[in-house]
Amino acid sequence: MWRAWLFGTHRWKLLLPWRQAQGTSPGVCRGIFAEPLHSCRGVRYPFLTMHDLNYFRDHLDVFAEMAKKRRTPLHLDAFRVLDAQRRELITATEHLKAQRNKASDEIARLKKEKKDADALIREMKLVSERIKEADERITQLNATQSELMLTIPNVPHASVPVGHSAEENVEVRRWGVAPQFDFTPKPHWDVGERAGILDLAAATKITGARFAVYKGWGARLERALANFFLDVHTREHGYLEILPPFLVNTASLMGAGQLPKFAADLFRIENTDFWLTPTSEVELHNLHRDETIAEEKLPICVTAWTACFRSEAGAAGKDTRGILRQHQFQKVELFKFTHPEKSYEEHEALLANAQTVLEKLGLHYRTMLLCTGDMGFASAKTYDIEVWLPSSGEFREISSCSNCEAFQARRAGIRFKPKGGGKSDFVHTLNGSGLAVGRTWIAVVENYQQADGSIVVPEVLQPYMGIAKIPTGAKG
Repeated sequence: MWRAWLFGTHRWKLLLPWRQAQGTSPGVCRGIFAEPLHSCRGVRYPFLTMHDLNYFRDHLDVFAEMAKKRRTPLHLDAFRVLDAQRRELITATEHLKAQRNKASDEIARLKKEKKDADALIREMKLVSERIKEADERITQLNATQSELMLTIPNVPHASVPVGHSAEENVEVRRWGVAPQFDFTPKPHWDVGERAGILDLAAATKITGARFAVYKGWGARLERALANFFLDVHTREHGYLEILPPFLVNTASLMGAGQLPKFAADLFRIENTDFWLTPTSEVELHNLHRDETIAEEKLPICVTAWTACFRSEAGAAGKDTRGILRQHQFQKVELFKFTHPEKSYEEHEALLANAQTVLEKLGLHYRTMLLCTGDMGFASAKTYDIEVWLPSSGEFREISSCSNCEAFQARRAGIRFKPKGGGKSDFVHTLNGSGLAVGRTWIAVVENYQQADGSIVVPEVLQPYMGIAKIPTGAKG
């Protein structure tokens, strides 16, 4: 019953979003959540859950409250039934094993005394068969329980405001002022096409919707931004630059918490264990999977530039013009492995690192503390940095900086060993965009556009670009 409850029978399609590849099926389980759990067919999850099982069992009220604050429909009755069945079966099996051990001693005694032990032997064969069946059932229940636990989100930190949606996020910082124009500012796609640096029609012809072709100075601006970000974070903020693969395996996605929760947002390559990376958070997190790090090496701060690939499964009809929401985009990621006692201090530092880049570019932004109803699955606390876009007169997200505490590390087995000795413990992991390159490209183009269609290059980017202004119709 439980196994059928959890697994559907779905086939993967080459580079299709997971949900699109499998379609809808009555075989998709619902787990302890009202929303379907899309498990990977045939994949056994060799990971610790993101929550300690004993703590979860003993504090169901805490998780019920968490689900209420997150507006997540958590159904704990399913867990209670499964957990009770599993524990009762384990107890019964232990009794059977004790009975078999005692009988084995009795059989040995009877044989030694030249007495008939056949009846007892036959009885123990039946007991052994029952034990084998029970052990197989326990293995199934253990796997099912682990899979259920993988669907439970992180518990928000006490400092996170309670709220239902983005409307209840709290602004904690605002920097700069919105630029003033003596003309009506145009959206980035109009500015980019007029300047000859963005060709969305070509991208649609080559691939399809939600892709971009940058040309000339537009391509160089994308490259300049990425190089600038990496230089600031490595030279000024102390991060180690990493250039990881852009393809990741199932184990890496599981370890970072992308699977099974976000399978619908991912692309997988048919007949392989490779997926296109949705964010280099996955690669950076897995650098130390199943490792124990010496305490004195913490914090470990790494950064990476990669292309990122997302199906945008829930974005139908949203931001259909321009390059704000793409299936492929470039991003510089910041990631930290920290001591639990210092993770919130490091979280504020990571946030400041991302904010610094925007300030160097002279871009108006605000920082929002997300409420419980708007937080990500793995996060205990998240700040979103939103940059000003003059064409729409609004702030849009350009970075999300999260402290996941031990949530990811527990799942991927990433621990640290205290330098004074003692038991190892899980590190805390932090991540944030530093920044999303494409969205910064949008912000630069819109905020620095001129009436004649040219674009002023921010001073800090001029050494990377080699020019002070992108002219109208420039080819680079």
